[in-house]
Amino acid sequence: MTESIGQEFLRRTCYTELSKSPQELGTIPQPPLEISAPEGAVLIDLPAIDSIKVTEMDLRQAIEGRKSLRKYADTPLTTEELTYLLWVSQGVKHISTRPSTARNVPSAGARHAFGTYLLINNVEGIKSGLYRYLAIENKLLALEADPQINALVTSACLDQQQVAFSAVTFLWVAVVERMYWRYVERGYRYLFLDAGHVCQNLALGAEQLGCGICPIAAYNDDEINGVLGLDGKEQFVIYIASLGKKLK
Repeated sequence: MTESIGQEFLRRTCYTELSKSPQELGTIPQPPLEISAPEGAVLIDLPAIDSIKVTEMDLRQAIEGRKSLRKYADTPLTTEELTYLLWVSQGVKHISTRPSTARNVPSAGARHAFGTYLLINNVEGIKSGLYRYLAIENKLLALEADPQINALVTSACLDQQQVAFSAVTFLWVAVVERMYWRYVERGYRYLFLDAGHVCQNLALGAEQLGCGICPIAAYNDDEINGVLGLDGKEQFVIYIASLGKKLK
């Protein structure tokens, strides 16, 4: 096999290549567990997770039933269903004195270095648009976005129509400093590993609610980062998944 950038990435993120981390050096404080909402931002309270009742499903049934779906019913999600999906994929169970968050997915060193953005198209009681999930507070932050946000996100996803017609599309954003602070260069490996954990939990939770997802890695990086207002370096889109109710 010819030399490639992939091989270079693996080589440069080996333990033998790593510099000392800011955590080891004590030069930089631990980054915040979450990017806070701007002053005066519009926040939407989500239902308390303890109040949400969902149909129980055998784990094997969920695993065997899972498959990528690109066409969805017009049926909207309820706010309870959306909250449950956010909970299983990124919900915070508690905050330790470290401090760190314990969530429903594993993460290297409990760094949980993601933000969850949502393109909401068809959720009862929530206006269509772009949002960010505040996992610690269990709230949605309404983001200022172009009125054509659906078309812009769909275009950035190489015009994959499951995005345009989804009830909601999840866009996970890597917040690099949160992982780099502890793991420096090797942390980039962990970001991509952690993204897989998150998406798999979303897939299993979706099965429980009669929904399907389509994990998406085919997107124009610069375009999607630009649409979300990200610099593409300190924060960048790492994984996407469209979701909607299954067709009968």
